[in-house]
Amino acid sequence: MNELAENTDVIAENKVAKEGKYLTFTLADEEYGIGIRKIKEIIGIIPITSVPQTPRFVRGVVNLRGKVIPVIDLRLRFDMDSIDYTERTVIVVVEIEGSSGMIQLGVVVDSVSEVINIYAKDIEDTPSFGMTVNTEYIMGMAKVDGKVKILLNIDNALSLEELSDLEAMDE
Repeated sequence: MNELAENTDVIAENKVAKEGKYLTFTLADEEYGIGIRKIKEIIGIIPITSVPQTPRFVRGVVNLRGKVIPVIDLRLRFDMDSIDYTERTVIVVVEIEGSSGMIQLGVVVDSVSEVINIYAKDIEDTPSFGMTVNTEYIMGMAKVDGKVKILLNIDNALSLEELSDLEAMDE
């Protein structure tokens, strides 16, 4: 098999690996998706206890049925403007890969849309924005009903150092 054919096969396998069910949600009028296997539950906004000396995007921790879970605001994580939470604002509890295993993390989003099937043929690779823009947390771009949904690799939304700090909060 020649190199071009091998490359094409790898790209096709990569798209198929991204295919599946996604929970879609909005942040600042943009649509995002997280693979449904990463989602543990969706809860309305509950009191969040702030933790001193954490990055601005770390809202704090919540007590969810006796388990302390760190909470981040995705708007702030992605350097978007902060907004007041509304009745549509929710915390999506995800399970991500930490250095010491899986950890649960609450992610504040503006609103949840729906769970949709996204097919390999509708997924484009993440565009390159140059060396200065980190896009490791973007898995791809899905074209659905004439709109683009940004598919997140939620495991990469935080740096190893940030994740390590959150794991310490989880203990």
